[in-house]
Amino acid sequence: MKLSDLHIASSYNSAEINLDPETGFLEFKGKSIPENATQVFQPVVNWLMEYIKDPADETNLHLNLIYFNTASSIWIARIIKVLSNIDDREKLLIIHLYFHIEEFEEMEEEDLKEAISPATDVVQDAKVSIGMKIYGTDDNGMVIKERLILI
Repeated sequence: MKLSDLHIASSYNSAEINLDPETGFLEFKGKSIPENATQVFQPVVNWLMEYIKDPADETNLHLNLIYFNTASSIWIARIIKVLSNIDDREKLLIIHLYFHIEEFEEMEEEDLKEAISPATDVVQDAKVSIGMKIYGTDDNGMVIKERLILI
């Protein structure tokens, strides 16, 4: 059975989620402070478990979250862990992280390592090639600057 797109509309407490198995475009956008994180994220993890069986050549995970709580961060780490289990070194997983330009500009090497550590900590035993891009955005969410980091 072919995996279909998964779209979860944003709400006051939850981010918009768009997952496209054909293109490998996976997006989490907005604010993520759901009262019941399991209810929001478990269907996403279930979808991703199916996705990694036959992923796109390049999977792009966009984490464009203006704010997220601890429960969301735990689920995001799980999501990255699932994706790192794509069992094909020929495939590529790129994690895209978005920061406000002021925060981006002030990031020194240590700040950068700390910002990406939740992602790098869970991908140490990855079966897929992984890269990371970080972006500095303006108040309207437009990308002004970017950096590529290879993991």
